[in-house]
Amino acid sequence: MGDDSRRKMKEKFGLRRDIFKEFLAEFLGIFVLILFGCGSVAQAVLSKGALGEPLTIHVGFTLGVMMAVYIAGGVSGGHVNPAVSLAMVILGKLPLKKFPVYVAAQFLGAFAGSCAVFGLYYDALREFTNGEFAVTGANATAGIFASYPAKHLSVINGFVDQVIATAALVLCILAITDRKNIGAPKGMEPLCIGLIILAIGVSMGLNCGYPINPARDLGPRLFTAVAGWGMDVFRAGGCWWWIPVAGPMVGGAVGAGIYFLIIDLHQPESDRQMDNSIQDKYEIVTMN
Repeated sequence: MGDDSRRKMKEKFGLRRDIFKEFLAEFLGIFVLILFGCGSVAQAVLSKGALGEPLTIHVGFTLGVMMAVYIAGGVSGGHVNPAVSLAMVILGKLPLKKFPVYVAAQFLGAFAGSCAVFGLYYDALREFTNGEFAVTGANATAGIFASYPAKHLSVINGFVDQVIATAALVLCILAITDRKNIGAPKGMEPLCIGLIILAIGVSMGLNCGYPINPARDLGPRLFTAVAGWGMDVFRAGGCWWWIPVAGPMVGGAVGAGIYFLIIDLHQPESDRQMDNSIQDKYEIVTMN
């Protein structure tokens, strides 16, 4: 396609309003996150460990988040997580009116990503389950898409788990994207954010598999409810489903508050020249 054709196509079909661009960026970013993340779980489960293990799952989600932020970062900031978007609202880096749009895009993208993983592994799922999709038991496959608690985990401990893990995620993201702190080199922010996921996965994954993202958990869970697993996906684990939704939202607010009170509040304001980095997008989205 020549430059003239591309220019004409942009003029005819290109979106003008930033909020629509940001919606599509968040949608596609979390779609890729689910494709790589839940895809790595599916490969490990359906191969019965022959082509996957916990470490490969950690790597899958790490790379999924990294690629998601690379895809969406220059357009929307690459939140791909309602808890991160909430933290940005609290810190004044995202207008409140944009928050529902971001969250809707994230949930829809996660749902669509689950559809892609299901289609990719449909035959393997049918063979593994003999056509009966189970939420619990030896041939359970619902855990490919959403989190479920370990047997030892109580409701309170599960909620605390999600608050702490998500607070750690948001805290580190704020440090990586803070121009007044050391930060990360331009263009390396997605890699560093992906490494946060790896750190959380290898240190906080025992209890429930570190969902730390309401859209990443609830979107795929809704998909499994309509794709053959039924309403047991909401009843399993003592109605566990709401904990990886509410816990991360509280954790996002906690992480934002801790970083602001302990680090950001005490740093001098400095004049910053804006360019098209992820750090800037966290500021730019407040202007549109």
